[in-house]
Amino acid sequence: MHIKKNEILNLENTLYEAIKNSDTEVLDKLLHADLLFVVPSGQTITKEMDLQTYRAGNLKVNEIIPKVEKLNIIEDLAVITLQMELKGDYNNEPFEAKYRYIRFWKKFPEGIKVVGGSGMAI
Repeated sequence: MHIKKNEILNLENTLYEAIKNSDTEVLDKLLHADLLFVVPSGQTITKEMDLQTYRAGNLKVNEIIPKVEKLNIIEDLAVITLQMELKGDYNNEPFEAKYRYIRFWKKFPEGIKVVGGSGMAI
């Protein structure tokens, strides 16, 4: 049940498109029900909190420029670190920032899903 690097890179691209399109249906499939993610403010959020941000229209991302740093595969788990430049607006305030993310993808019978991660401004 090993994961392949190209599977993760494809899923990352699917994730970026879902974020840009506020596509909660795709995000719902990609994020594990028990997801825990530390956002740049330091708050820990759940899958439902993340989806609600998009449903409410609070976060609009217009541009994502990712630069993968490392991608390690550990059997059925993938750990990816990357830098991302984001442009958009949050609560109607425009923002443009650079972040470093770590994301954990795990393979399940129903597919590979994000189980955790963290993002910080750099």
